[in-house]
Amino acid sequence: MKPIFRPIQSQDDAPLAAIIRKSLTDHQLAVPGTAYFDPELDHLSEFYAADPATRHYFVVTDESGTLLGGGGLAAYDSEGKIAELQKFYLSDAAKGQRLSYPLLAKIEAKAFELGYRQLYLESHHSLEAALHVYQKAGYRALCQPLLAAQHTTMDRFYVKTLEPQQPNQCNSTHGLDGTNGKAIE
Repeated sequence: MKPIFRPIQSQDDAPLAAIIRKSLTDHQLAVPGTAYFDPELDHLSEFYAADPATRHYFVVTDESGTLLGGGGLAAYDSEGKIAELQKFYLSDAAKGQRLSYPLLAKIEAKAFELGYRQLYLESHHSLEAALHVYQKAGYRALCQPLLAAQHTTMDRFYVKTLEPQQPNQCNSTHGLDGTNGKAIE
Protein backbone atom coordinates (compact mmCIF):
# COMPACT_ATOMS: atom_id res chain seq x y z
CA MET A 1 0.00 0.00 0.00
CA LYS A 2 1.26 3.44 -0.91
CA PRO A 3 -0.08 5.95 1.62
CA ILE A 4 -1.27 9.38 0.52
CA PHE A 5 -0.75 12.32 2.86
CA ARG A 6 -2.82 15.45 2.24
CA PRO A 7 -4.45 18.36 4.07
CA ILE A 8 -7.76 17.63 5.75
CA GLN A 9 -10.97 18.22 3.75
CA SER A 10 -14.58 18.49 4.98
CA GLN A 11 -15.42 14.94 3.84
CA ASP A 12 -12.76 13.68 6.28
CA ASP A 13 -14.51 15.11 9.35
CA ALA A 14 -16.95 12.27 10.17
CA PRO A 15 -14.60 9.32 9.52
CA LEU A 16 -11.75 11.06 11.37
CA ALA A 17 -13.93 11.80 14.40
CA ALA A 18 -14.97 8.13 14.38
CA ILE A 19 -11.31 6.96 14.30
CA ILE A 20 -10.40 9.25 17.21
CA ARG A 21 -13.43 8.30 19.30
CA LYS A 22 -12.89 4.56 18.67
CA SER A 23 -9.24 4.79 19.70
CA LEU A 24 -10.10 6.66 22.87
CA THR A 25 -12.93 4.23 23.66
CA ASP A 26 -10.62 1.25 23.08
CA HIS A 27 -8.24 2.68 25.69
CA GLN A 28 -10.98 3.57 28.22
CA LEU A 29 -10.44 7.27 27.49
CA ALA A 30 -13.95 8.23 26.34
CA VAL A 31 -14.13 10.55 29.32
CA PRO A 32 -14.09 14.30 29.94
CA GLY A 33 -10.60 15.74 29.81
CA THR A 34 -9.73 14.03 26.51
CA ALA A 35 -10.20 14.90 22.83
CA TYR A 36 -13.32 12.70 22.85
CA PHE A 37 -15.44 15.66 23.96
CA ASP A 38 -13.63 18.47 22.11
CA PRO A 39 -16.24 20.76 20.54
CA GLU A 40 -14.34 20.93 17.23
CA LEU A 41 -13.88 17.14 16.89
CA ASP A 42 -16.79 16.73 14.46
CA HIS A 43 -15.61 19.67 12.32
CA LEU A 44 -11.82 19.47 12.32
CA SER A 45 -11.51 20.74 8.75
CA GLU A 46 -13.23 24.00 9.73
CA PHE A 47 -11.14 24.36 12.88
CA TYR A 48 -7.83 23.99 11.03
CA ALA A 49 -8.93 26.06 8.01
CA ALA A 50 -9.98 28.95 10.26
CA ASP A 51 -6.36 29.98 10.94
CA PRO A 52 -3.96 28.45 8.39
CA ALA A 53 -1.11 30.68 9.54
CA THR A 54 -1.03 28.90 12.92
CA ARG A 55 -2.79 25.54 12.35
CA HIS A 56 -2.63 22.60 9.97
CA TYR A 57 -3.96 19.06 9.80
CA PHE A 58 -2.81 16.18 7.60
CA VAL A 59 -4.76 13.03 6.87
CA VAL A 60 -3.40 9.79 5.50
CA THR A 61 -5.39 7.61 3.11
CA ASP A 62 -4.76 4.45 1.19
CA GLU A 63 -4.64 4.46 -2.62
CA SER A 64 -8.42 3.98 -2.83
CA GLY A 65 -9.02 7.06 -0.67
CA THR A 66 -9.96 5.26 2.54
CA LEU A 67 -9.09 7.48 5.48
CA LEU A 68 -6.55 5.83 7.79
CA GLY A 69 -6.00 8.65 10.28
CA GLY A 70 -4.38 12.01 10.71
CA GLY A 71 -2.64 14.52 12.91
CA GLY A 72 -2.42 18.24 13.27
CA LEU A 73 -0.78 21.17 14.94
CA ALA A 74 -1.91 24.47 16.38
CA ALA A 75 -0.36 27.29 18.37
CA TYR A 76 0.32 26.42 22.00
CA ASP A 77 2.68 29.19 23.11
CA SER A 78 3.03 31.71 20.28
CA GLU A 79 5.63 33.83 22.09
CA GLY A 80 7.74 30.74 22.76
CA LYS A 81 7.23 29.54 19.17
CA ILE A 82 5.72 26.30 20.45
CA ALA A 83 2.99 24.40 18.61
CA GLU A 84 0.97 21.52 19.99
CA LEU A 85 0.68 18.18 18.21
CA GLN A 86 -3.06 17.53 18.12
CA LYS A 87 -5.41 14.66 17.38
CA PHE A 88 -2.72 12.28 16.14
CA TYR A 89 -4.63 9.03 15.59
CA LEU A 90 -4.59 6.12 13.15
CA SER A 91 -7.31 3.57 12.47
CA ASP A 92 -6.97 -0.10 13.30
CA ALA A 93 -6.48 -0.76 9.56
CA ALA A 94 -3.37 1.46 9.60
CA LYS A 95 -1.68 -0.18 12.56
CA GLY A 96 1.57 -1.97 11.83
CA GLN A 97 2.14 -0.09 8.55
CA ARG A 98 4.57 2.41 10.12
CA LEU A 99 2.47 5.39 9.01
CA SER A 100 2.99 7.25 12.28
CA TYR A 101 6.56 8.23 11.47
CA PRO A 102 6.03 9.84 8.05
CA LEU A 103 2.84 11.52 9.29
CA LEU A 104 4.67 12.92 12.28
CA ALA A 105 7.55 14.09 10.03
CA LYS A 106 5.08 15.98 7.81
CA ILE A 107 3.52 17.67 10.83
CA GLU A 108 6.93 18.61 12.22
CA ALA A 109 8.03 20.07 8.87
CA LYS A 110 4.81 22.10 8.61
CA ALA A 111 5.24 23.36 12.16
CA PHE A 112 8.76 24.53 11.34
CA GLU A 113 7.50 26.14 8.11
CA LEU A 114 4.87 28.06 10.14
CA GLY A 115 7.62 29.44 12.40
CA TYR A 116 7.38 27.10 15.37
CA ARG A 117 10.60 25.82 16.89
CA GLN A 118 9.19 23.26 19.30
CA LEU A 119 6.34 20.77 19.17
CA TYR A 120 4.60 19.86 22.43
CA LEU A 121 2.11 17.08 23.06
CA GLU A 122 -0.11 15.64 25.76
CA SER A 123 -0.85 11.90 25.86
CA HIS A 124 -1.85 9.16 28.29
CA HIS A 125 0.04 6.24 29.81
CA SER A 126 -2.43 3.76 28.29
CA LEU A 127 -1.57 4.89 24.74
CA GLU A 128 1.59 2.80 24.77
CA ALA A 129 2.06 2.57 20.98
CA ALA A 130 1.81 6.35 20.65
CA LEU A 131 4.28 6.90 23.49
CA HIS A 132 6.71 4.54 21.77
CA VAL A 133 6.42 6.54 18.52
CA TYR A 134 7.02 9.84 20.29
CA GLN A 135 10.08 8.55 22.14
CA LYS A 136 11.54 6.95 19.02
CA ALA A 137 10.93 10.18 17.07
CA GLY A 138 13.04 12.17 19.54
CA TYR A 139 10.43 13.67 21.86
CA ARG A 140 11.64 14.37 25.37
CA ALA A 141 9.39 13.44 28.30
CA LEU A 142 8.37 16.22 30.69
CA CYS A 143 7.25 15.83 34.29
CA GLN A 144 4.31 18.20 33.79
CA PRO A 145 2.61 20.24 31.08
CA LEU A 146 4.52 23.23 29.72
CA LEU A 147 1.48 25.40 30.46
CA ALA A 148 -1.94 24.44 31.83
CA ALA A 149 -2.98 21.10 30.35
CA GLN A 150 -5.62 21.33 27.61
CA HIS A 151 -6.87 17.82 28.30
CA THR A 152 -6.80 17.26 32.04
CA THR A 153 -6.99 13.44 31.83
CA MET A 154 -3.73 13.29 29.91
CA ASP A 155 -0.79 12.35 32.12
CA ARG A 156 2.19 12.17 29.73
CA PHE A 157 3.82 15.27 28.26
CA TYR A 158 6.52 15.55 25.60
CA VAL A 159 8.37 18.22 23.67
CA LYS A 160 10.70 18.18 20.70
CA THR A 161 12.92 20.93 19.31
CA LEU A 162 12.30 21.17 15.58
CA GLU A 163 15.09 21.30 13.03
CA PRO A 164 14.87 22.42 9.41
CA GLN A 165 14.23 19.53 7.04
CA GLN A 166 17.40 18.51 5.26
CA PRO A 167 16.93 17.88 1.54
CA ASN A 168 17.47 14.28 0.51
CA GLN A 169 20.81 14.30 -1.27
CA CYS A 170 20.39 10.83 -2.71
CA ASN A 171 19.16 10.50 -6.25
CA SER A 172 17.81 7.01 -6.90
CA THR A 173 18.96 6.98 -10.52
CA HIS A 174 22.52 8.18 -10.24
CA GLY A 175 23.72 7.72 -6.68
CA LEU A 176 24.47 10.60 -4.39
CA ASP A 177 23.20 13.86 -5.82
CA GLY A 178 23.65 12.65 -9.41
CA THR A 179 27.37 12.05 -8.94
CA ASN A 180 27.18 8.29 -9.59
CA GLY A 181 28.12 7.47 -5.99
CA LYS A 182 30.88 10.06 -5.54
CA ALA A 183 30.91 11.93 -2.26
CA ILE A 184 29.33 15.34 -2.15
CA GLU A 185 31.66 18.09 -1.02
